[in-house]
Amino acid sequence: MPGALAMQTGATNWRYETVPQAGLNGRRGFQPRGRGLGGSSAINAMIYIRGNAWDYDNWEAMGCPGWSYADVLPYFKRAEHNERGGDAYHGGEGPLWVSDQRHPNPGSLAFVEAGAALQIPRNDDFNGERQEGIGLYQVTQKGGERWSAARAYLDPKQGDPRLRVITGVTAEKLLFEGGRAVGVSYLRGGTRTELRGRAVVLSAGVFGTPQLLMLSGIGPAAHLAEHGIAVRIDRPAVGENLQDHLDYVAAYECADTRFLGTNLTGSLNALKAMIQWFRHREGLMTTPYAESGAFLKIDPDAPCPDVQLHFVIAALEDHGRVKVRAHGYSGHVCVLRPESKGRVTLASPDPRAMPLIDPQFLSDPRDLALMKQGVRAMYRILETPPMSDYQGRDRHPVNLDDDAAIEALIRARSDTIYHPVGTARMGSDDAAVCDPQLRVRGVEGLYVADASIMPKLVSGNTNAPSIMIGERAAEFVAVDLAA
Repeated sequence: MPGALAMQTGATNWRYETVPQAGLNGRRGFQPRGRGLGGSSAINAMIYIRGNAWDYDNWEAMGCPGWSYADVLPYFKRAEHNERGGDAYHGGEGPLWVSDQRHPNPGSLAFVEAGAALQIPRNDDFNGERQEGIGLYQVTQKGGERWSAARAYLDPKQGDPRLRVITGVTAEKLLFEGGRAVGVSYLRGGTRTELRGRAVVLSAGVFGTPQLLMLSGIGPAAHLAEHGIAVRIDRPAVGENLQDHLDYVAAYECADTRFLGTNLTGSLNALKAMIQWFRHREGLMTTPYAESGAFLKIDPDAPCPDVQLHFVIAALEDHGRVKVRAHGYSGHVCVLRPESKGRVTLASPDPRAMPLIDPQFLSDPRDLALMKQGVRAMYRILETPPMSDYQGRDRHPVNLDDDAAIEALIRARSDTIYHPVGTARMGSDDAAVCDPQLRVRGVEGLYVADASIMPKLVSGNTNAPSIMIGERAAEFVAVDLAA
């Protein structure tokens, strides 16, 4: 049930936290990650966005040949089953279903209309010829159901003797013979088991991948020594280059009960919607919550849109962990290509211990300057008819002419919108963790296939690019093993 993403528990979400963030008044940030088959695609908001074509051309310019937009577009199309059909930009026969929203909230449509009234161009395809504009997001759903990476790629292979899925275990470390990766050891309870094969593909995510590399002796030598880990490859870049989209949230309360709320009326509406979904796979419970949004170019010298907006059909506080009884909505703004960079390091040599996550949000002043402009742009949309017709009450009002007040509110209320990347970056330089074929440098037979290989954060949500990376990794591994 798509709407069930608001009902996560520790059984489905790792619920990571950052170390205290100086740029956020010393607060710890929340870093949800999917705990189950499909990873974070099992708990995300299902928004299908690839980023901008410029992002991939920039990757190539940064030393990643073969990763230009022209190079990656065929893999996006190969993965995609867009219900609109295939065309120059979309695939119509891939395993990953992409659908239009059939039951958008009236407020989500009003957000689009308000932006259009401000001369923001309408855009019904953020993954097509142009990204800039305002519109409804397409979602990774099929027939009103979430379509995760597991449903796309694993479910069709159930019963295939080549596939074995093992759950309820903790990866401990990689296994090597000489200069080659040959397997992995994992823990289940107090029992250690080893698996061996011709190649190892590491897809543990932006936090788990560098953690497992470091536990296996690949990482910054001094840091590994601190934890008593024998150094196999001194690679300072492992865990570095962490980038994420910091998200500012403006939350509004209003009287319209078609928006979500945790009061009696809201609960009854949700119960009715759940019954409708179970019977027909229709209605409110097909929502991704962030139903509409926009890509804006704030800096006229930027190569492409530099700010993204999400409109959410609830007054969201602290990732939804603080329940707002009133009905309402929220506007979100993030800087698409932040300059701030952080790191992931080990807290312990115990693989069951969470790593230390330090995004260093707002450590680069350029991010704050652009965020303030984006916040002003977002408020203008929320205060323009027909959006303003809802007469929403801002839970955290601010004087938009007061630069210091806006900065204080950003530092007090911002946190991730769940797009961390970069902690095992690829590149052609000797410092890069992976080469452009996603092979870990300095060892044979080891590949990385997740968002940690991104040298630079893409201009948008990261699920679709991560799946594209998986498609490419599969091909790279197949070619190497056939050689």
